[in-house]
Amino acid sequence: MKLGSDESEAMSEINVTPLVDVMLVLLVVFLVTAPLLTQTVGVHLPKTAAVAPNNEPKTINIGVDSEGKITLDQLPIADPAQLEESLRAAVAQNPEAHFHLHADQAASYGHVAKVMAATQRAGITKLAFVTTQE
Repeated sequence: MKLGSDESEAMSEINVTPLVDVMLVLLVVFLVTAPLLTQTVGVHLPKTAAVAPNNEPKTINIGVDSEGKITLDQLPIADPAQLEESLRAAVAQNPEAHFHLHADQAASYGHVAKVMAATQRAGITKLAFVTTQE
C-alpha cells in the first residue's frame, strides 16, 4: 500500500447535481399542477335593485385675494369674525363638507393666517390648500 493513496479514505464531498435535477423536476410538476388544483364552484348570484352611490360631500371654497379680501363660496366676507360665524353655520349644516382654501400667491401671510385661525376656531380640522401645477 502506498502512503499517499486516497483510495482508502471516504469521499467527503457530496455531488449536488442530482439533487438539483430532482428539485427542478418537482418544481415543474408543481407549476403544472397548481392551476389545476383551484376549482371554481358554479354559483348563481341573486339580483338586487341598484343602489345609488354615496353623494360626495359638499366642497366649501374659502378665498383670499392679493388685497386680503376674503370670500366664502364666492360671497364676500367683511372680517375674520364674520367668516368664523359663517363657517360654524356651514359645519352645523353639513359636518362632512370639505373646505378648500384658495389663497392668491401675492396674498399676505398674515391674511392667510387669520383665515386659517378662523377655520380652526370654527371647528374645522381639515383644510385643503388649493394650488395650480406649472
